[in-house]
This record gives sequence, C-alpha cells and structure tokens, in this order.
Amino acid sequence: MSQTRTEKDSMGELEVPMEALYGAQTQRAVNNFPVSGRPLPAAFIAAVARVKRAAAEVNLDLELLDEGRALAIVKAADAIIRGEHASQFPVDVFQTGSGTSTNMNVNEVIAHLASRADLEVAPNDHVNMGQSSNDTIPTALHVSIAMALHERLLPTLRHLQSTIDSKASELDDVVKTGRTHLMDAMPVRMSQELGGWSNQVAQSIERLEDGMKRMLRLAQGGTAVGSGINAHPEFAERFAKRIAEQTGLSFTPADSFFAALGSQDATVELSGHLKAYACALMKISNDLRWMNSGPLAGLGEIELEALQPGSSIMPGKVNPVIPESAAQVAAQVIGNDAAVTVGGQSGNFQLNVMLPLMAHNVLGSIELLNNVSRLLADRAIATFNVRRDNIEAPLAKNPVLVTALNPVLGYNEAARVAKKAYQAGRPIIEVAEEETDLSREELERYLDPAKLTRGGIQES
Repeated sequence: MSQTRTEKDSMGELEVPMEALYGAQTQRAVNNFPVSGRPLPAAFIAAVARVKRAAAEVNLDLELLDEGRALAIVKAADAIIRGEHASQFPVDVFQTGSGTSTNMNVNEVIAHLASRADLEVAPNDHVNMGQSSNDTIPTALHVSIAMALHERLLPTLRHLQSTIDSKASELDDVVKTGRTHLMDAMPVRMSQELGGWSNQVAQSIERLEDGMKRMLRLAQGGTAVGSGINAHPEFAERFAKRIAEQTGLSFTPADSFFAALGSQDATVELSGHLKAYACALMKISNDLRWMNSGPLAGLGEIELEALQPGSSIMPGKVNPVIPESAAQVAAQVIGNDAAVTVGGQSGNFQLNVMLPLMAHNVLGSIELLNNVSRLLADRAIATFNVRRDNIEAPLAKNPVLVTALNPVLGYNEAARVAKKAYQAGRPIIEVAEEETDLSREELERYLDPAKLTRGGIQES
C-alpha cells in the first residue's frame, strides 16, 4: 500500500496519498465517484486554473488579497495551465452536478503548490475568494469551449474548406454523372460537387462563430445563486477583462447571472452547431466512400490514398479508412449532443446540475471533430485521384441527358427516347438522332454534358 497522510476539511479527517497535491475534499470525491475512471478534459482543468489566476489578480487589485498569496496563486495556476501536475486531477466526470468536486480539486492543488513554510494559502478562503463552484464551473465551461473553438476547431475547419476549394479548382474540367436517390441524374462538374461540401463547411464555421458569441458571456461574479454574495461589486467586470487579456477573446460578464447559473442554453446551442457540422461531415465522408467504391464493381470515380491493408483474409483489399473514421466521429458527436441536450434541461431553480457532463461531451466533440477533420482534409480529399475513364464511359450513355431536350421534344417524347436508349445500352445522342428530327450537330449542342452543368434552358 502507498503511504498516506492525514488531511482535514469541514467534515473531519481523511487519509490521502502521501504524494497527492490535493486534500481531503478531493479525496472524498475520488472515494464517492468510482464511476467511469475518466477525469474531466485537460482543457477544462486549465480553464478552471485560469479562473483562479484571474480571480487572484482581481482580488489583489481590489485589496482583498495580499500580494504574497496572490502571486503564489498565479504562479501555481500558471503551472496547471501549462499542463503540469495533470495526474493531480483525478475526479470522475460523473460527480456532483455543479462540479464542486473539481473546483475544490483545483483549489486544493493550487493551495498546496502556493503554500510554503512562511505562507499559508487556503483553498477556500484564498484560492476560491469571491467565487463559488456555481459560477466558477459554468465560467470554466464557457472559457474552455471558446478557447477550443478559437485555437483548434475553427482553424481546422478553415483548413478543410481551403483543401476542398483547392481540389475543386483542380478538378473543374471533370464532368460526371450526377445522382439523386442514388440514381443517375443530370451531369455535374466535380468542382460543383465539391463546392457543395465547401459550402457545408463554410456554413458550419458561420454557425460556430455565431454560437461562440454567447460562449463569451461569463457567469463569474454570480457566486452561489446569481446574487453575487461575497463578491466585490466590481469583481465580475474586472474578472472578465482579465480573462479577455489572458486569452485574446472578448469575454464579458453575463447579462444575467441568474440565467448563467440556472441554465446552459448557450452550451446546448453550441453543441447543436457541432452536431450540424457532424451531419455535414457524415455527408462528405459517405460521398467519398461511394465515389471510391469498387474498384471494379462499384462507382470507381475516385481512388483514395491507400493507407493500410483492408482485410485480414482478402489480400490486396484497400478500404476508405479515413472517411469511415470521420463517419464514426460524426455518429459519436451526434450522441454527445443528445446527452448535452438532456444536461441543458437539468437547470433547477438557481443552478444547472449536469455541468461536468456537458463539459466532457462538448470538449470531447470539439477534439474529435478537430482531429478527424484535419485527417479528412490531408489524407483523403487532398490526395484522391480521379479515374476519368470510369467517369466518362457511363456519362456518355446516361439517358437522363435527354432532359435537355424537354423544351424541344416535350417530356413524354423525351422519356420515350431515354427508355429506348437505356434498354439498348446505347448513347442517348445516337438514339435521339434516329428517333427525332434533330440533326447530329444540334444534338451535340443540346447534349454536351459540360454545357448542361451550367444550367438554364439549352439552346441549339
């Protein structure tokens, strides 16, 4: 057994591991919640430490905390923000719904690091000064999500869109059979198809940027119930300014601390935007899988980069592993959002009590989407090759090209020509030449696949 030491809190004495930087309140949480074995994300712990850092600086400015303790708290918080002492935050995600256990875990670690022989720093009285778990944890939730979006996911989505746009430009001359209901339809340029993907990503960026505006409104200063008890009247404004200076993001105090503590509507909204992007990601991934299908018995329009053997029993088989990974991430994010939605419903009077769950799921979704989106950009979209022969052969025989003749022949006559061409397995232009009064030259102008991708009424 590892050695222990005796720590004390308001409930009495408790043994904690000798090497632990935390105290009795953290140990009680470790004992109480052996649920998943998963602690809260490192980004969230760092955000709680940012709260402690900014609060110490503000309390120093307000002359509520002495300089020695304030600077010691700042130094300890900086170490946590850098990722040091990561093993000292073991409290399970599925803990008290306010996240009090994690707040006290950070308070205790900072107090331990900041204290020395000639300086006692108390976790509640000093590190937690002017704060409550009830405003600290919602604030850390907003700060961690906003930073993860700003520093990771949004840059990655811009990279993905740029990669798609570059590939689309490269393939603008490739005309292929369009598909609706998975059935042959009018032709499209591959650049148009990829342009659709690009716009889906662009809309996701737009939604996330808009949702982020609500994430920049902070609960800090509301303390226990939203009334601001035990916080200096200037604390909230000064705190938001400090966090903004530290992160470069335009944080402000919430319009209503009662709303900020009792609800998590902004987080639910943001999670919904992540889910919307997950749906776009699923669509793009499945399009790639279909286009890559084959190589002989599928569509075979493109060939994705071969990354690994695809079968343990079928030699030579190669599978679309990156789009499959992306599709699984999309499914997970959609599931995460369902739990976040339930979490958002769990505001009871002056406090939401599913905050750790929402932090875990939203930050987890951002991390998954960030990682797999970059993979999709760099290892699938940027590197696939077009199999032009497989695209051109079916395009020439596509009976749906006859749609361009509707204004000339009428729908029913055009349908008759199309059916005859399909049954004979012949190019539509040959059958139309035999079955109509149109000349070959006129038909070539009407039925030019590249011309048909530009829309409008076709003219001879």
